[in-house]
Amino acid sequence: MMAPYYSGYGSDVFSGGGMIGMMFIGGFFFLIFIAGTVLLVMWLAQQGRSGMMMHGPMSGTHMDESLNILKKRYASGEITKEQFEQMKRDLS
Repeated sequence: MMAPYYSGYGSDVFSGGGMIGMMFIGGFFFLIFIAGTVLLVMWLAQQGRSGMMMHGPMSGTHMDESLNILKKRYASGEITKEQFEQMKRDLS
């Protein structure tokens, strides 16, 4: 009868304490993956929000600046009265 295999280094990696250690290490890397995914989603959401602020609906200061540019273009003769009125409506 042959004796069971013995590696000479205590227990095998997949038996006894080695298996428990592998589970903890796997769980640790899984938690790191989940935390990284959450941080990535939060960062992407923040990027989307700041992009919306820059390209979204106009607020007071931007509206005033745009209207001033529009008035200058009308005053210099670049655009007609109809174009001015239409662009003014588009801005508000």
